[in-house]
Amino acid sequence: MQAFAYSNPASVADAARAGAADGAKFIAGGQTLLSSMKLGLAAPEALVDLGAIADLKGITVSGGTVKIGAMTTHAAVAASADVQKAIPALAHLAGNIGDRQVRNRGTIGGSLANNDPAACYPAAVLGLGATVHTNTRSIAADDFFTGMFSTALNEGEVITAVSFPIPEKAGWQKFKQPASRFSIVGVFVSKGPQGVRVAVTGAGSGVFRASDLETKLAANWSAAALNGATVSAEGLNSDLHGSAEYRAALIPVLAGRAVA
Repeated sequence: MQAFAYSNPASVADAARAGAADGAKFIAGGQTLLSSMKLGLAAPEALVDLGAIADLKGITVSGGTVKIGAMTTHAAVAASADVQKAIPALAHLAGNIGDRQVRNRGTIGGSLANNDPAACYPAAVLGLGATVHTNTRSIAADDFFTGMFSTALNEGEVITAVSFPIPEKAGWQKFKQPASRFSIVGVFVSKGPQGVRVAVTGAGSGVFRASDLETKLAANWSAAALNGATVSAEGLNSDLHGSAEYRAALIPVLAGRAVA
């Protein structure tokens, strides 16, 4: 691994200043970045560790919203009684990310900033119509994810928290790659303040909404409403884990299971 500078700021403001420097990268749980550095796929000149910033951790429920600090681990979200009561599908999703090491080190903010096309959290954020808060602004889920490993974040911008509106109903289903436990296809569905939303991860170059399935579920919120539903394979991933057609076939099946 190459040499790099390291800083451990105690405030978001200090972190943002350090992160704005050329060649600097923020590190949260490090589950993706450190592996990339070991493989020579990333070579930041400086790492800005967010782990000491207490304001970035914690979960609150108020006014019909679950707000989760960016440095809150997947394990903490899964174990939270507040999340389990307000949005059980979100707790279920968090509890099935990766393995124990990943769940106890990985963070919601790190996952969203990285925006892996097969990650689980982007589907929950888009599927619930959440809002991503940073040190400078708030970004709606529909505007946050911009492509493969790409987001609306600017250089030096720090995710501070994510606000999830509490839905009337929500569900999550993942068909996982057994070794990595990433989604070959994952589908998050919800019905609530943001209307009916169906978000898909793992199937394409990034998380996306399945608008045709949303229309069917808006008319009839039931698994039966998706019987015979189809999704186009155009633009979907095709690799050793499954063809684009296979992924397309999985989407309505998993959506129906999530509704059920």
